[in-house]
Amino acid sequence: MLIQMDTEIRKIVLKNAIDYKGKASAKSVVPKILGAFPEAKKNIKEVVEKVNALVSEINSLTLEEQINQLRDLAPELLEKKEKRKKSLKDLPNAVEGKFVARLPPEPGKYLHVGHAIGFYINYLYTQKYKGKLILRFEDTNPQIPKKEYYNAIREDLKAINIHYDQEIIESNNMEQYYSYGEQLIKENLAYACSCSKEEISKKRRNEKECSCRNRSTEENLSIWKAMHADVKEGEFIIRLKGNMKDKDPLLRDPTIFRIIDAEHPLQGRKYRVWPSYDFAVAIEDGLNVTHVLRGAEFLQRTPLQNHIRSLLGIKNPEIIHYSRVNIIGGLTSGREIRKLIQEENTTWDDPRLMTIRALLRRGINPETFKLLAINVGISLAETNLDYKHISGTNKKLIDPIAKRCFFVADPIKLIVEGAPEKEAEIPVHPKNEKLGKRKIKTNGVIWLAKDDLHEGKLRLKDLYTIEIKKEGEEYKAKFLTEVFEKGTEVIQWVPSDFVKMNLIIPEGKKLITVKGYAEPTIQNYPVGEIIQLERVGYGRIDSKEPEVNVIFSHK
Repeated sequence: MLIQMDTEIRKIVLKNAIDYKGKASAKSVVPKILGAFPEAKKNIKEVVEKVNALVSEINSLTLEEQINQLRDLAPELLEKKEKRKKSLKDLPNAVEGKFVARLPPEPGKYLHVGHAIGFYINYLYTQKYKGKLILRFEDTNPQIPKKEYYNAIREDLKAINIHYDQEIIESNNMEQYYSYGEQLIKENLAYACSCSKEEISKKRRNEKECSCRNRSTEENLSIWKAMHADVKEGEFIIRLKGNMKDKDPLLRDPTIFRIIDAEHPLQGRKYRVWPSYDFAVAIEDGLNVTHVLRGAEFLQRTPLQNHIRSLLGIKNPEIIHYSRVNIIGGLTSGREIRKLIQEENTTWDDPRLMTIRALLRRGINPETFKLLAINVGISLAETNLDYKHISGTNKKLIDPIAKRCFFVADPIKLIVEGAPEKEAEIPVHPKNEKLGKRKIKTNGVIWLAKDDLHEGKLRLKDLYTIEIKKEGEEYKAKFLTEVFEKGTEVIQWVPSDFVKMNLIIPEGKKLITVKGYAEPTIQNYPVGEIIQLERVGYGRIDSKEPEVNVIFSHK
């Protein structure tokens, strides 16, 4: 049996060796062989002995010899399989040209990365089905929205390249909500309740009906009208007649209207009776949307919203929930951000935050949000996202286009003895010739980063090799050669006509400023340019006056 399997085993061992730089591993190979030949489990001892011998033999070959052997035996195993691009799953009952989705922000804070991912999921599906996308401001609690957030949300969506077709502001539709609310009261499906919050909560827990349920339709309508006039906040609410014994507590006579005596940023004091979140959303989604794509945190709201629509005779949209995106190690909470802003007199684009505008300011490419959304998709498996995920995705996008620049932190001046005057020609990007070259004039005076300074040979990148010796507390440098010798440590440097630069590094709740010098080329790059500070990391030029400030993106 083993003789018949020899060729197949050799293929597997060769492939494993090639995949791991010429070194196969018996531990990796044996399970693959047993998977391909289950009957070999009966002779496991012989298989292991055979594999060990083959691994030893094949590992003694050069990588080129291994490749040639596998090419003779199984050339198809050398073909690199193209990585399948992750794509969007099909949605139920989605019809091309008739698909309608929505982006439903509450204008109570600036959007963060979690919003961006959820909104991109909706946007991408709208593109997939050539449909329509609605931006809908959920602003039916006048205590939460602020005027600045409406425009900020529009600006953020534009900045990350999400384009919508229609805008709806829920507070503009109050008369429609009133009409549906009155309909439910007239049909004896809703009633006015004067119980306290404590009484309502207790009866819900005990599954007991409220005596207010027994009011006549006429009395309920009379109270409804009075609520719009002179009834004080908290005296009455309108509750849906649900089932107080329902297993779902949200269906136990939920509140659908309440008085909130506060000024609305758009409506002023035109209205004082406001619909609940679920009531307004149920109507808007049912009338204007075919597919609701939202996070799993809204899963429990679906039965109530469907129930409201059923009572009003409104069709349910398709509702698809995807995993909740948990942002790890970043500030996204509106309350926490407001506290930071108040305490430190900062703004919503502070690079320590995980808001969209903070991440853009930090140098995150808008396309990053799109790729993260595709990766999350509409799976219900919970997703934990930290800055490493964001930066890892971003690096793939910016590395091919980020212009290079030298920067030295805590700079130390060196006069290089015997150094020729020279104009160094350095590629703007090592792999993108289209970006051209940057020219840096040198006169033997250079600046190095304090951490790079030590005795011995050093290659100044794309310039020449020097030798450094320490004499007392001072370092002396001597020119050696312009020819690069393999194995010499390579470091960045800046010339005597350096530009002062501050590297601003977000680290948790702190902002660390590292002072240093940059090569003069940095003055040619505009504010907003994303660059790579060689051997340091990527960053975005945030300002250039009075000194250049670069916000650190990531390694």
